[in-house]
Amino acid sequence: MENLSCCIFPEGFTVQLVLIPGDGIGPEVTDATKLIVAAAGAKIDWIVAAAGLDAAKTHGDPLPESTLDLIRKHRVALKGPCTTPIGKGFRSINVKLRQGLDLFASIRPVCSLPGVTTPFENVDLVVVRENTEGLYAGLEHVVVPGVIESLRVITRSAAERIVRYAFELAKNQGRRKVTFCHKADVMRLSDGLFLKCAREVADDYPFITFDEKLIDNLCLELVLDPTKFDVLVMENLFGDVISDLCAGLVGGLGVVPGANFGSRCAVFEAVHGSAPDIAGKGLANPIACLRSAAMMLNHVGYRDAAERIEQSVRRTLVGKKGLTRDLGGDGNTETITRELIANLAA
Repeated sequence: MENLSCCIFPEGFTVQLVLIPGDGIGPEVTDATKLIVAAAGAKIDWIVAAAGLDAAKTHGDPLPESTLDLIRKHRVALKGPCTTPIGKGFRSINVKLRQGLDLFASIRPVCSLPGVTTPFENVDLVVVRENTEGLYAGLEHVVVPGVIESLRVITRSAAERIVRYAFELAKNQGRRKVTFCHKADVMRLSDGLFLKCAREVADDYPFITFDEKLIDNLCLELVLDPTKFDVLVMENLFGDVISDLCAGLVGGLGVVPGANFGSRCAVFEAVHGSAPDIAGKGLANPIACLRSAAMMLNHVGYRDAAERIEQSVRRTLVGKKGLTRDLGGDGNTETITRELIANLAA
């Protein structure tokens, strides 16, 4: 089981971490994040690695093996949004990254933020998504011309591993309920196995409430009242959909962090797209990338810096100064970065 936080670094300690700037607005939001992380007091020696469109041009691969090797060496990476070239025969960068490093657990914390107006208040849940199997893994082939078969692979080992991860996360964070999402009424074998594994793992945690929801019912209940949910765990494709749905409940992908954990490595990432329409214009909102970096800092032991960043985000959103357009302001990347740094000391 991945330890969600390590030792606290002594004053002045510098840690080497991998940085994947990505493309589109990726370099802009990661540059802003680096400035704020440094201002928060975390001493990071960033090891820059390539991924995205430029990497496809220079390395012949949007996710070169050298980038995976750097992450294997340093164990932890911060990733900006990356674009996989479409129609060029390349595998999804995210799928290759997660499978190549066995980053089996995607973690998406979703909580209401002050200053962000949404239909709901007091949302505080975590989406735990199995990251390596299922339909989203991209196992497809042509049966005959005009007929494509996609394989949805579910294994007992992966199912047990992700559900146990969800229960351990709940235990470590003081959460009281884990909800398993499935469609076992239709996919009786694959989701049936997953559900059976979930029930067996739940028996090891009698002090945590276990609940089961069909995927369609879960979507309905989330948009009616998300506050009754705590930890949600599910397979890959369902998790891709539900995690974005939940982000929409608290203000969108521009304010929600994300992380991917394996037994040895962890990659923290902004989960929004590369937004090529505003790339290079200085308009990008860095908060999702910054909050992902705060998760990373907490993971490696810079807990004080992580907490200062989270508090700065909240003060900045409440203060309404310098906010980017997606947050209802008329500022830009530079103005919001300046406010986030100023609010570190508030």
